[in-house]
Amino acid sequence: MSILSEPFCENLQGTVERVTFHNPDSGFCVLQVRVAEHSDTVSIVGKAAQVRAGESIRAEGAWQVDKTYGRQFKAERLQLSVPTQGANVEKYLASGVVKGVGKHYAKLLVKTFGDEVFDVLEHNPERLREVNGLGKKRSKQILSGWNEQKSGRDVMFFLQTHGIGAERAAKIRKFYGEKAIEKIKANPYCLAQDISGIGFKTADAIAQSLEIPLDSPLRARAGIQYVLQECRDEGHCAMPKNVLIENAVKLLEIPAEIIDEAIDAEISAKKLIVESTDDELLIFLKSLHQAEISIAQDLQRLQRTAPVWHELDDEISEIELSASQRAALTQALQAKVFIITGGPGVGKTTVVKSLLKLLKANKLQIDLCAPTGRAAKRLTETTGLVAKTIHRLLEFDPMSRRFKKNAEEPLATDLVIVDEASMIDVELMRDLLRAIPDQAGLFLIGDVDQLPSVGPGAVLSDIIASKKVPTAFLTEIFRQATSSHIVLNAHRINQGEMLLTADKNQLNDFYFINSDSPSSIGNTVVELVSERIPQRFGFDPLRDIQVLSPMNRGPVGSRVLNAALQKKLNGDAEPQLQYFDWVFTPGDKVIQMVNNYDKDVFNGDIGQIVAIDVENGTVTVDYYGRDVKYERNQLQEIALAYAMSIHKSQGSEYPAVVIVLAMQHSRMLVRNLLYTAVTRGKKLVVIVGQAQALAQAIKTQQAGSRITRLAARLGSVYNSTEPGASATGVIKCTSR
Repeated sequence: MSILSEPFCENLQGTVERVTFHNPDSGFCVLQVRVAEHSDTVSIVGKAAQVRAGESIRAEGAWQVDKTYGRQFKAERLQLSVPTQGANVEKYLASGVVKGVGKHYAKLLVKTFGDEVFDVLEHNPERLREVNGLGKKRSKQILSGWNEQKSGRDVMFFLQTHGIGAERAAKIRKFYGEKAIEKIKANPYCLAQDISGIGFKTADAIAQSLEIPLDSPLRARAGIQYVLQECRDEGHCAMPKNVLIENAVKLLEIPAEIIDEAIDAEISAKKLIVESTDDELLIFLKSLHQAEISIAQDLQRLQRTAPVWHELDDEISEIELSASQRAALTQALQAKVFIITGGPGVGKTTVVKSLLKLLKANKLQIDLCAPTGRAAKRLTETTGLVAKTIHRLLEFDPMSRRFKKNAEEPLATDLVIVDEASMIDVELMRDLLRAIPDQAGLFLIGDVDQLPSVGPGAVLSDIIASKKVPTAFLTEIFRQATSSHIVLNAHRINQGEMLLTADKNQLNDFYFINSDSPSSIGNTVVELVSERIPQRFGFDPLRDIQVLSPMNRGPVGSRVLNAALQKKLNGDAEPQLQYFDWVFTPGDKVIQMVNNYDKDVFNGDIGQIVAIDVENGTVTVDYYGRDVKYERNQLQEIALAYAMSIHKSQGSEYPAVVIVLAMQHSRMLVRNLLYTAVTRGKKLVVIVGQAQALAQAIKTQQAGSRITRLAARLGSVYNSTEPGASATGVIKCTSR
């Protein structure tokens, strides 16, 4: 959108002539407004929770020229009020704002009462009998409709008075209904728990405007939950009590004694769980504590019985495998629950395909799955069998927000094979295990040296560390992979060794380009993606090349790089739709940022914009041949994906990746982050950045592990069972 704005904020006052468009969820609206100083109606674009023709309006904003719709007034703020003059009053009532009043009765009401009609409805409803042709039943319906719309207006006015914008106000009104004011006054912190997009700090600001004391137990308990949610977002399942108190004191600026009492109250209410270790007290959110316990119990449950498949030693001998692969395959077929882990080029896929070949011959029901759509698609391509996301396998129901497959209605399967298992967090693993029946097996495939899951926990590494589940560590790099600098360098990074680099004038699959400043790094990345890599290797800039950065923000973060790459690769596309900091155009590569079960798209899915409707504010994205439409209020779910964070790339492979490394990302420059980025590249990896940043990333181990108790729980659960209940072991599959 091309915006030509005045250098100052302007005010317009008038009457809403027509509501061209209004989205009640987001509040976005396009209005035709009659303004005294303009001969024609003025087009005003803005946000209002509710709007009707005939209402009086005051808009604050600036003029702009839209390439498609011409001159518009873009309102930063809209104030609406019921009309006071006859013609506008009639138009307002005829709009359907009051149930029971249409065009006919609106005309009768205004004819009878004139400008006093609202006063009559509010204070003297008995006077409705004065309206000719208005019976008792209709009068009762009109009064009920009036009170209902007045209640809605009161809620919206209350919310907006306390700093809640139209979009969020509409969400709150929809969720709480007429009891919104009562609910929020009683506990404004419920907003942070119930309404997406509203966090503790927004709820806290409302609480302060309602004069809730800073040292209120209500505030202290909400603050504790917020600190633990932040801890959860960092991947931890628990927090030491002393650290929780310290962080809550910093956040709330109240004495530690009040925080301590609030923690005890949350524990008594069973919203938090306290657990004592040898060194400290750990505080868990209840859901994460239960998830860890459930995982440990279900893994032990699955290992109580023998596999349903018979011994296959003779069949194994007929498959062409290396000694390390054969050892892994043999042990896998002797186990009911098994893990195969290892880096690139070590033959994980070969072992899995051999497993499938043998077990399919036994006519077993095998389900293949992965945490993301992209990982499932890749698993389908490598095995030739249909793989699903875990959510699809478990049949997530958007209406109930639950999985249909669970302990009561388990999967009809003999074996579940999960690829990219390092990406699974504790809650998803809990749900998966619950749905696997007692007689079925579970094989987890993944690279334990990659980044852990985005969600809480370190499931794969914890299960391996417990030594309660048989595990094959594949380390032998096979001959066909030894010619790849991508594979060799990935393993060198994992060992803390410097890279093998090729002469940039020679054709290879791995390069490091030294670039000292953020501006030169950014310019080099744009040139590589748009020109040098396509010309030299034939890769398509949009389809084949993915730029990865350690962080979203900063001069070489994914946000800045996205803007530069979009301008270079797709800058002339029309129409353009602006949504906060993003500008979306047809042809843009985008990524889904959250799970949306209603649309069946998930965090990390990559798509391409195929259509934009600027007037209605909608964007249509093609995901793997399936079109998904986003309303304006849903656009926060997608972001440009010419560049993305390394975390977001987990579970994916791209023909070519360009990795950005700069000292501005210093706190993120750790070994498993770089290792994960490098292993995303299938045919080409180019690192652009500072040599110092590269060296730091290679030498720096992950600073501090995630706080979990899953490994200890597995030990406790298995040790409490009768002897012989399960068979475990670890096999090192290495070259000799």
